[in-house]
Amino acid sequence: MRTLDFSPLYRSAIGFDRLFNQMEQNLNNSNGGYPPYNIEQQDENHYRITMAVAGFSDDQLEISQHQNRLIVTGKRAISEQDEKRQYLYQGIAERDFERKFQLADHVKVIGAAMENGLLHIELEHEVPEEEKPRRIAINGQRLLGQEDSVVSHTAE
Repeated sequence: MRTLDFSPLYRSAIGFDRLFNQMEQNLNNSNGGYPPYNIEQQDENHYRITMAVAGFSDDQLEISQHQNRLIVTGKRAISEQDEKRQYLYQGIAERDFERKFQLADHVKVIGAAMENGLLHIELEHEVPEEEKPRRIAINGQRLLGQEDSVVSHTAE
């Protein structure tokens, strides 16, 4: 496995510490890829995370958002019947999981639904009004506080 060194970037890119920390964290994440998921961009401000959570019911899944982190947790309650099962081959992973996603600023969860063993989490990027691009009118008006001051010199 490759190890990337971000230290040259820290020296030349100011204010991107959080980005580099996230990149290092994602490279070192040993989640094992379970459960598998897709991230889909539906339009400019809407996203969907789809996770394959076969074998989990709604009440065994928990979705939480704290600041810029989305955490999806699955906990299975083991019944007596489950303990008595004797598998010859077990290819379906029925284990607890915790999957974390780092969200950009102003991204929030707007809904979640289960369908055919897939958990769909809907996300929306809400740009605050003060951060939206705005158009500045050019109408030939002078700025406030600026007046024409004409200095005339006359020969005496």
